[in-house]
Amino acid sequence: MQLLAIVAVVLAIVLVGLTLVVVSMVRNQQQAQKQAARRVVEAEKQERTRLQALVAKVDPLARKAEADEIIAAARAEAERVRAEAERARGESEKASRLERDRVEKLLQEVERRERRVGEREDQNAGLQRKLDERLGDLELTLAELDLRRATLDEAEAQQHKEIARIAGMTSEEARAELLAQVEHQARLQAVQLSREIEAEGRRDGEQRARQIIVGAIQRLATEQTTESVVTTVPLPGDEMKGRIIGREGRNIRAFEQTTGVNVMIDDTPESVLLSSFDPVRREVARLTLTELVADGRIHPARIEEVYERSKRRIDEICLRAAEDAVTEVGLTDIDPGLLPTIGALQYRTSYGQNVLKHLVECAHLAGLMASELQLDPAPAKRAAFLHDIGKALTHEVEGSHAKVGADLARRFGEHPDIVNAIEAHHNEVEPKTVIAVLTQAADAISGGRPGARRESLEVYVKRLQRLEEIARGHKGVDKVFAMQAGREIRVMVQPDCVDDAATHVMAKEIAKQVEAELTYPGSIKVTVVRESRATETAH
Repeated sequence: MQLLAIVAVVLAIVLVGLTLVVVSMVRNQQQAQKQAARRVVEAEKQERTRLQALVAKVDPLARKAEADEIIAAARAEAERVRAEAERARGESEKASRLERDRVEKLLQEVERRERRVGEREDQNAGLQRKLDERLGDLELTLAELDLRRATLDEAEAQQHKEIARIAGMTSEEARAELLAQVEHQARLQAVQLSREIEAEGRRDGEQRARQIIVGAIQRLATEQTTESVVTTVPLPGDEMKGRIIGREGRNIRAFEQTTGVNVMIDDTPESVLLSSFDPVRREVARLTLTELVADGRIHPARIEEVYERSKRRIDEICLRAAEDAVTEVGLTDIDPGLLPTIGALQYRTSYGQNVLKHLVECAHLAGLMASELQLDPAPAKRAAFLHDIGKALTHEVEGSHAKVGADLARRFGEHPDIVNAIEAHHNEVEPKTVIAVLTQAADAISGGRPGARRESLEVYVKRLQRLEEIARGHKGVDKVFAMQAGREIRVMVQPDCVDDAATHVMAKEIAKQVEAELTYPGSIKVTVVRESRATETAH
């Protein structure tokens, strides 16, 4: 309020000063106009004196006529000067009158603002008095509140002492016990809520995923065969076995050294067996032996010649197989440099499953699932078709086939989403796109369906044993059963050691440990069972 009053006083002073300056300017202008009129009158007098002197010098008649003319001219000039002076005086008076009116208006405005400032000051003074009164009331109220707070604090302390005396524990102990109970209840509620949310999400998600996967599998019509490590070569007769062996085993030794394949000749009529873990090498050996048997000329030099020709034929077969696979999938812009590598997968197997056929099958599955999800099927098919391309180079380049395949695809200019899907299809890196997840699903469907792959009995038994060991490693486990050929593990827990909330946590921990330690096709279901029984006998 004081600041507003000061501003009003300063404004009034400024207006008064401005008024004084304007009045001074008007007075100065009037004085200048009067001095100009006076100078005009003096000039007229001087001109008249000069004319009179001229008249005295000329002839009386001429002087009189000339004097009349001069006097007339002088009078006209004097009238003109007088008129100009009158006009200047009128303008000056008019300007003075206008300036006087403006100054009067300014003074009236100043007076009006002074009155308003005075009214504001009166109002501010009234507000200040009211604020002072309210401040006094608030100080009294605060004093009463402080007194009441002190009284309440004393009563609360007395109440805490009484409660501690009755309960036999301190306030800290009671608070700790209460917090423990609240925390336990909160944990139970959180576990129940998470189980309900997870069950609902799993139920809806599994139903939708099951529809998509089943629809893709039903729509897929592909031939699937398993490969073995042995190839049978038919012979026209048993006498050809002797020619294959050669004198003192010369031919069979040269054949095995050249091709790197073991030749097994037994009592099986009209056939021999070629054994090798490398399917490409085994196929080259089969073509070589078939041509040698058809030609009939079998000796070391001939074996080497036919072997080289068979290798070239395999390269052509691989390239043609790659072109056929790419055409079947519908990918027309694959880099030509990738085709030999893709074709080599025709002779690669994974648990007995042909890798190239597996890639074609995965591409169709991913495309079908992408279409069901209303996505573009082309990127999904491309990623699924190329996801195992690294298996053709695993023996040449260090690293897992997922990483090797991703590096190869990146080198040939594939899109980063395709590279990520290849690198993440075994969860070695985090999937970044839906394409990567569809690639994982297609790979799991193709490899996990019945009859697609086979594994050795030893690996199967070891996996079952490790499943049971992982479950038994948790506290409170009573019995463990691996069921459904290792697709499910059922864990029985002791009800006294494990509560209902802990069973849910234990199932998650076992599932995570299984995912981290074991390699298996498809999925493994973990079920934790807690059962309480009360038995009494009636006599």
